[in-house]
Amino acid sequence: MTAVRHPETLAGGSVAPAALARPSGTFAMVAADQRDSLRTMMAERADVPGEAVPDQRLTDFKLAVARELGPYASALLLDRDYGYHQVTAAGALPRGCAPILAVDSLDQPPGGAVHDTSLDEDADIEAAAAQGVRGLKLLVIWRRDDRRERRVALAHRFVRLCRDAGLASVLEPVARPTRQEEASGTFRLNDSIVEAARELAPSSPSLYKCQVPDGGKGTVAELAAQAERIDAVVDVPWVVLSQGVAADDFPRAVEAACRAGASGFLAGRALWSNALDAEDPVAALRGPSADRLRLLADIVDTHGRPWWSTAEAERTGV
Repeated sequence: MTAVRHPETLAGGSVAPAALARPSGTFAMVAADQRDSLRTMMAERADVPGEAVPDQRLTDFKLAVARELGPYASALLLDRDYGYHQVTAAGALPRGCAPILAVDSLDQPPGGAVHDTSLDEDADIEAAAAQGVRGLKLLVIWRRDDRRERRVALAHRFVRLCRDAGLASVLEPVARPTRQEEASGTFRLNDSIVEAARELAPSSPSLYKCQVPDGGKGTVAELAAQAERIDAVVDVPWVVLSQGVAADDFPRAVEAACRAGASGFLAGRALWSNALDAEDPVAALRGPSADRLRLLADIVDTHGRPWWSTAEAERTGV
């Protein structure tokens, strides 16, 4: 039998995301690149000020996530502040789970949400690639404001950086309201997700990572109908994140997105937030969190679109 050869590059010359995928061509990836937001979550659960949560606690948790969830994940996303270097040094990531490095610099007030991002100019991409990193990720906060052209340019620059380094690019736009939209109540999440995708997906990342429509609330059919709007404007493989989606709603949301054309997920809180206030976080990760990840992996294998199907459709125009 002749082996099927999948493309090494996508439209626009981006590196194919094969190294981040499951054998099925779908993605079951864990995000553990949270920085101050993770510290805030830990502080809230312990009812202490954020500054009372030491850096080492963030690192210890990320090491546990790598060890306990890594065996069931196709990739693990880490930050270079509290996770990547420590996980690499400890050899905590199992073979078969590809490391992704976040290269976004966050404009984030203590205890608050990320307001804006830029490329982390201090990240040593060449060294990371030599150490085994298989992809880079950039968060982009998208709004209907006067900085839209800047964000498009940032997305293109990021994709070129990854391509030049021979690494997969994971672009993560998150749609947020402007102050005016928030005050007037005119922000519509689903419309914003689609509008952001229409602007930023043409940068041709290896993977486009976006929010779940309606915050994951609704039936599979209802969510899939909204997710089809994303699929219509994204010409590269795409996955969903879990931000804003309740853990119990996320499996249904992933199934809906995959039925609409998504190839899987890259999620954090929906997988491991239960362990943050557990008496034994490692046991919680090893038990309920791992069980949820295995369930989600089965969902994407059953309903997800293999990444090479998207690449082939783009190549042939079908």
